[in-house]
Amino acid sequence: MANHTILDPAHHRELRVATQHGAGWGDAIMSAVVVPDEFRRVQNDYPILFRLDLATDRFDALALFGFETGENLYLAGDRWDAGALPLSMEIRPFLIGRTPEGQGQVHLDADSARIDPAGVRVFDDAGAPTPYLEAAIEKLRALDSGHARAPAFFAALRRHELLEPLTLDVTLQSGAQHRLIGYHVIDEDRLRSLDAAVLGELHGEGHLMPIFMALASLTNMSGLIARKNRLVGG
Repeated sequence: MANHTILDPAHHRELRVATQHGAGWGDAIMSAVVVPDEFRRVQNDYPILFRLDLATDRFDALALFGFETGENLYLAGDRWDAGALPLSMEIRPFLIGRTPEGQGQVHLDADSARIDPAGVRVFDDAGAPTPYLEAAIEKLRALDSGHARAPAFFAALRRHELLEPLTLDVTLQSGAQHRLIGYHVIDEDRLRSLDAAVLGELHGEGHLMPIFMALASLTNMSGLIARKNRLVGG
C-alpha cells in the first residue's frame, strides 16, 4: 500500500521525481486503472477490460499491459512504446487525497521508486510549484473528476446488462499458453439489441462514447499477443 503523506513545500522543497520509464521506476505492472473519461485517449494503444471487486461489488476498468503479473509488454528498456499513458501512471508518485472538509489535496507516495535525487524538481527555490508539478496537478484533477463520474457509467452497464465475462486462451508461437480470466468486456450482442430509447438514454448520459471506445480497444489484443510473441521469441 502506498505510504501517503501530504505534499507541501515545507517538507518537500528538495523533492525530485524521475520521469523516465523502466522496470526500476515501477512500470513493470500487468495493468493500470483507467476511468471512462480517458477511454477515447487510451483505446488506440491498450485493450480495456473490466474487473469486478467481489469484496466491494464494484467494477473498475483496466488498461491491459501484459498477460502475467509484473509483465508490461509496452516497456522497451527505458522507453514506453505507446502513444498515451493512463492517467494513473502519469501522476505517479502523486495521489489524490482529501482534506477533512472533503476538498481535493495532493498527496505523495513516500515509498515510490520515482522519488529520485537526480530527477525533476517539484518545487522551485521559492517553494512554488514547478511546471512539472503544475502539470501533474492538472492530471490529478482530471483523474479525480473521472473517478467521480465513473460510478454512474458502471451503474448503467449493469442496469442494461452490458458486461459479460471474458476467458481468453492465448497460445504463443512457442507453444506456451496463457489464460486470461477474471475480467469482463462489453457484450456487443447485448449492445446491438438495445432499442433506440435506451441508446438515446446512454448517449444523453455520456456513456455511449466510452462504451464504443472500450469495444474498439479490444482490437489491441492481437497486438499485445504479437508483443508477447516477440518477447518470447527474442
